[in-house]
Amino acid sequence: MTQINAYLNFNGQCREAMTFYQECLGGELTLQRVAESPMAAQLPATEGANIMHSILTRDKLVLLGSDMIGNKLEKGNAITLCLRCSSSEEINSCFNKLAAGGNVKMPLHQSFWGATYGELTDKFGMNWMFHYARN
Repeated sequence: MTQINAYLNFNGQCREAMTFYQECLGGELTLQRVAESPMAAQLPATEGANIMHSILTRDKLVLLGSDMIGNKLEKGNAITLCLRCSSSEEINSCFNKLAAGGNVKMPLHQSFWGATYGELTDKFGMNWMFHYARN
């Protein structure tokens, strides 16, 4: 089933924030540090302790987070909508439609974690991530 999940961006506080949300909401929290990923070789060693990706799940509740904001945290870039698609056709269709008049930040591609992934900002300035993984 296709889902939209909030993806929260932090500037070095992802572990603290997501742990707090787990204490408040319950569920299972998974954290992946930059140092534990293939991205570690492409980033300064000072980034190693930052969280590359986190996921808090409880039943149908899914909250995603990361310290990988790029530049700096500003109003408008703290939340990204993550569209978790249910097919290859769906991810391509949604990506192409939402990209019209917007800015593709990362074209759809096969990620190192095995999913089709891409990012864009739509023509209204909303940030989107696209994810499709065959189960």
